[in-house]
Amino acid sequence: MHFRRWVMLALVVARAAAGRIQHLQQQRSGQNGGYDVATVILDAKADKVYQTAISAIQAHSPEVTLTETDAKKMLIKFTNGSQTASLQATSLGPTVTQLVIASTAPENGQSGTSIVVQGVMKVCKDMKVTCTLEQ
Repeated sequence: MHFRRWVMLALVVARAAAGRIQHLQQQRSGQNGGYDVATVILDAKADKVYQTAISAIQAHSPEVTLTETDAKKMLIKFTNGSQTASLQATSLGPTVTQLVIASTAPENGQSGTSIVVQGVMKVCKDMKVTCTLEQ
C-alpha cells in the first residue's frame, strides 16, 4: 500500500513540473568536449512523444538527419551536420513522460538557441503542449 501511495505522489509531483524545460550546457574548450542537455516532463504517453519527435525530425530533412532509432528504448539519434544529438522518451506513468535531448556542445563562441532546446520546443508545439524554458 505504501508503494502505491509513493507512486501516486511521484506522478502528482511530475505533473506539477510538466512543461518546464530544464537546460544544462557547457561550452567546448581545449580537451573538454562540452555538452548540451534539455529535459521536460510532458503530460502525454511516451509512445506518442516518441512518434511526435520522429515526425518533427523527419519534417526538417535534409537539414536534420535521423541516424538511428530504437522504438523499444524510445531512443532517437540525429544530426544537423555539425552537432549530433540523442533524444529519449521515458514513461513515468501511464500518461506522464520525461523527454531528454542531449547533444555535443556547440563550438565555443557560437551563439543562438540550443539545438536541444529547439528540439524540445518543437515536440511540445507539435503535441500542443505549452512548455517554458526555466531560467
